[in-house]
Amino acid sequence: MTSTGPGSADLERAAFADLVQAIAERQDRAAFGALFAHFAPRVKGYLIRIGADAAQAEELTQEAMLAVWRKAASFDRRQSSVATWVFTIARNKRIDGLRRDRRPELDPADPMLVPAPPAQADALYALAQSEARIKAAVAALPAEQRDLLELAFYEDRSHRDIAALRGLPLGTVKSRLRLALGRLRKAIGEIE
Repeated sequence: MTSTGPGSADLERAAFADLVQAIAERQDRAAFGALFAHFAPRVKGYLIRIGADAAQAEELTQEAMLAVWRKAASFDRRQSSVATWVFTIARNKRIDGLRRDRRPELDPADPMLVPAPPAQADALYALAQSEARIKAAVAALPAEQRDLLELAFYEDRSHRDIAALRGLPLGTVKSRLRLALGRLRKAIGEIE
């Protein structure tokens, strides 16, 4: 594809663009073979010059040329030459490869990734016993204190919201909650 007359570079650019068009329109393998034969060695050399080792350059060249085959329909000869398009694809493949390499691999032994060991049976039993004691202590509270306690802790409502909801003064809500918590502390302390 090399000629030495005036305007030969323009003819060569047009010929490459025609090859890409043949790939896009007819999946022309011969056209792709001609493009591959011309650009693959140049792309590999370019990738080595920008820092890839020989094996990486070979792999990235294959990926880039495969992208040329797959994306031939997206080539627009009015926007760039085939060479510019091919080398841009190769450069982008190199950048993608560098990004992949920079991501650290996960260490399965990393303590942040290891799930917590299952709780021991005696710890689970003790927790269940504590829950039962707390439920019994809450059930033993006077109804108005239990109601306010449930609104504050189970429904996560503020004291002001509880006062508005129950039509009580804010001070009454606070004092009933204080009394309820004091009774819970005393009841749970006696049990333990």
